Amino acid sequence: MRKSHVADRGGFRLRRALPVDAADVTRCVHAAYARYVERIGKPPGPMLDDYAKMIREHDVFVAVANAGVIGVLVLVRTGDGMLLDNVAVDPSRQGQGVGRALIALAEREARRRGHATLELYTHALMTENIELYRRLGYEETARRNERGYDRVYLAKALAGSAVADGDGGREGAR
Repeated sequence: MRKSHVADRGGFRLRRALPVDAADVTRCVHAAYARYVERIGKPPGPMLDDYAKMIREHDVFVAVANAGVIGVLVLVRTGDGMLLDNVAVDPSRQGQGVGRALIALAEREARRRGHATLELYTHALMTENIELYRRLGYEETARRNERGYDRVYLAKALAGSAVADGDGGREGAR
């Protein structure tokens, strides 16, 4: 059984999503991405995901306040690292540090697992997200069209990870 990972932050707490959270996660993601539908001409990819399945198969975390789920983080393990697949914040809580706390959690999780970088992608028309990621130290690595979406790929080197610090992720190496 996986550790629940609960952390308290100003007015909300972060914890691992549970199967019972799937409907609330879906609601939060849809609310967060609704404003982009008109901009990109169709629902963004995260609006199409099955969150019951995502919670079963990937590392999904939620930010929870009195009103329920106010933020979502989806991490996907890839063959060579970790992908920040989705970070979504309910519009009523945007600008209050929820997204940054979720991104910081993603970076800690990747570092804890020995990854030297954390990768993510976003739609090219979600320019405010691209700027936020750049301010947080992410660098653009590629642009490509996948499944009809113009995606911008970014990555961040994670200081403090075993690999980034030069031991190749081997236990006991210093």
